[in-house]
Amino acid sequence: MRVLVIGGAGFIGSHLVDRLLADGHFVRVLDRSPPELHPYWIRTGQLEYVLGEFVDQYSMSEAVKDIHVAFHLVSTTIPATSNVDMAFDVQSNLIGTLNFLKAAVDAGIRRVLFVSSGGTVYGKPVVVPIKESAPTEPICSYGITKLAIEKYLGIFELLHGLHYVVFRLSNPFGEGQRPGAQGAIAAFVNKMLRGETIEIWGDGSVVRDYIYIENAIDALVKGMDYAGAQRVFNLGSGEGRSLNELLEALEQVAGREAKRHYVSSRAIDAPRNVLDINLVKNEMGWVPQTTFEEGLARTWEWYRAALLKEAAL
Repeated sequence: MRVLVIGGAGFIGSHLVDRLLADGHFVRVLDRSPPELHPYWIRTGQLEYVLGEFVDQYSMSEAVKDIHVAFHLVSTTIPATSNVDMAFDVQSNLIGTLNFLKAAVDAGIRRVLFVSSGGTVYGKPVVVPIKESAPTEPICSYGITKLAIEKYLGIFELLHGLHYVVFRLSNPFGEGQRPGAQGAIAAFVNKMLRGETIEIWGDGSVVRDYIYIENAIDALVKGMDYAGAQRVFNLGSGEGRSLNELLEALEQVAGREAKRHYVSSRAIDAPRNVLDINLVKNEMGWVPQTTFEEGLARTWEWYRAALLKEAAL
């Protein structure tokens, strides 16, 4: 199968591309990061790389040619900052996606798989774990835009027959995730390895659903062949852990204590978010194969090795 991965050089995208190549698919990546970051992809002979921006229509027109299935993994914003410039969030993500969907229809793409946000589209949930049928009341522009894209995917299927699957992803973690504004586990591991203080918003009681990246990839790949009637799926571990519990688990893996500093909580943080994943289990036959503890240990070891390599340079 010929597969396009928009945002293929990112954390989720790079793991997905690895899996698709291993499964024997032809893969085309559209990303603004240079292909030199993943030289072995090119050497496989199964991959083409389009270096360009998601919002650039010429790059997009090149990317969609002769493609059967496309994964849309790109976001130009993050939840924490999306409210700062809502117009940019809409223009770059929503309008950019509409241009992509039109190009996909024109190119004859059969299916689009979109990674939405299980952490933001629901807002502050009333009932936990959260089912796909729960009210969607986002409290940040990022969540509103993700939800709007889901709705436009429905319109494109209705008007143009473009099949789609939406995965409302929880909080992915694993090897290769860049420590930054998103990804508590990546940030915490990086700080602990360097002996730095971890800053925690609030009292550490905020609960989130953390999914190991390879478990998430298993579901994304299953979505390529899904033939059922459902279109929107939660994708998480189905388990909730507070930030304090997350740090305790990391201390167990690392064999050391974390330095913690608690600061004021943020208005955009829902106190508890755990996804009900029964629908994706029942419809796609997917179950997480790697436990949270094993995924955390693998993640710690990857970052430890990367830090040692960095120190040796």
